[in-house]
Amino acid sequence: MSRRGKRRQQGSPTDELVRVRTPNRDEGEMFGIIIQMLGFDRVRVRCEDGEIRIGRIPGRMKKRVWMRVGDTVLIVPWEFQSDLKGDVVWRYRANETDWLQKKGILKMF
Repeated sequence: MSRRGKRRQQGSPTDELVRVRTPNRDEGEMFGIIIQMLGFDRVRVRCEDGEIRIGRIPGRMKKRVWMRVGDTVLIVPWEFQSDLKGDVVWRYRANETDWLQKKGILKMF
């Protein structure tokens, strides 16, 4: 028994439902992998279209979502300077990345 007297439910990882956010291509979202942390809430991201962009981490994600080199993210390129900069809008956890690869949505680039 745990400290509070409740037992944790035991279940296999295959039984749980995985909900994963997919990119909205109409809004220009695409997958990217963080290749370098730059500081001042900026990261260098290799995007799926082959470009390397500087991604800005917005304030709502700064303290809540910790990002590291190698994380898979969703990035939205800016309307101007679209080949240079973009906003990071989502970070995928390891199980979400595995699910996306298994379903064929995310191909390593």
